[in-house]
Amino acid sequence: MTRFSDLALSPKILEAVEAAGYETPTPIQSGAIPPALERRDVLGIAQTGTGKTASFTLPMIHMLASGRARARMPRSLVLCPTRELAAQVAEDFDTYSRNIKLSKALLIGGVSFKEQDALIDRGVDVLIATPGRLLDHFERGKLLLTGIEIMVVDEADRMLDMGFIPDIERIFSLTPFTRQTLFFSATMAPEIERITNLFLSNPARVEVARPATASETIAQEVVRLKPSRRDRAAKEKRGLLRAIIEREGEGCRNAIVFCNRKTDVDIVAKSLQKHGFDAAPIHGDLDQPQRTRTLDKFRDGDLKFLVASDVAARGLDIPRVSHVLNFDVPSNAEDYVHRIGRTGRAGREGKAVMISLPADEKLLGAIEKLIAKDIPRVECPMQAATRGSETKGSEQPKRTRVRKKPQTSSLEPVARRSGRTVGMGDHLPSFIAMSFKERAAV
Repeated sequence: MTRFSDLALSPKILEAVEAAGYETPTPIQSGAIPPALERRDVLGIAQTGTGKTASFTLPMIHMLASGRARARMPRSLVLCPTRELAAQVAEDFDTYSRNIKLSKALLIGGVSFKEQDALIDRGVDVLIATPGRLLDHFERGKLLLTGIEIMVVDEADRMLDMGFIPDIERIFSLTPFTRQTLFFSATMAPEIERITNLFLSNPARVEVARPATASETIAQEVVRLKPSRRDRAAKEKRGLLRAIIEREGEGCRNAIVFCNRKTDVDIVAKSLQKHGFDAAPIHGDLDQPQRTRTLDKFRDGDLKFLVASDVAARGLDIPRVSHVLNFDVPSNAEDYVHRIGRTGRAGREGKAVMISLPADEKLLGAIEKLIAKDIPRVECPMQAATRGSETKGSEQPKRTRVRKKPQTSSLEPVARRSGRTVGMGDHLPSFIAMSFKERAAV
């Protein structure tokens, strides 16, 4: 069995890795680190939660340990699709470089340009950024990319989904041709293949798992809901979500609840809060300080339920998430794998539960085709409870049916005023049974 000590990393890095509690590298780490240390380009294909971050941060720290950064000219660049993933990569650099003096800057939206400019002006060894904010700094004349020795593209397929590929191509064109490139993606779409053929030079290809497979440590299930009425579907789904949480009991220590739309994230979070659950939303429309506070609370165990859009589906290194609850069936089958990858990490057991409506059958079929397995269907807790109450009710004596009194015609008061006896003919809506005087009264 390969150990980190077999990977030719410096003693100071090995000490930091051991202090972080790791001894054995994951397959992507043991496959990617050796060629990276040889200064080769690397194409890493692995699903989320397999340890990709350490597979590029560790060799980068090793290679950057000697040398000095110049003002506005970072020595290395890591591109991430989201602010959360970029912040997580920055934390990993701090963890593994604790014994090596390296400067770092994090360029993400929601943080003032002034603070970021000050860091860049002092010179940084490691620049971690989202594509949009990086190009903002470049266009303002505050940043030069001509000193980049190592460039990393993380979660490339997510970059494609978010429309960042033109930005990535432009950033590549601003870096030296001699740079080393470490490129990581969970899947290899044709557009990703084109980018790697264009910008990587004879890369070491490291593929550790079939693309888009779910971890075997994750127990998966689908709870199907048949709403009583179409206009009540959303409300009944929220009730079902609470029923699922209550059914899981103490085993549900913490959970990420995924919704397809940002508006639903807010609605579901408020609904959970209203019913006494410790929940908070996170999505792209919230400002960065609020997103950071919410994530920190969830990571520290001070928040039990994180209600999220797919902005949080990748890159969040929260190792002890017990459950992933899909309030909506994702419209993209690959997003399902990335969502549930937030649980069952590092060999731990996890559980993923998805709520499905009758209209979701096609999406559900696409997910099962992608992961090459059927997801077990379980009974809806609410409908099971309803059936139980109906069974109890059948043991009770039948209620006596009360015969309703026949309704009288609106002509009855007229007949009474005329002094006539009301009979069957008076209930007919016809003037035939009336005298001329009665007709005039009507």
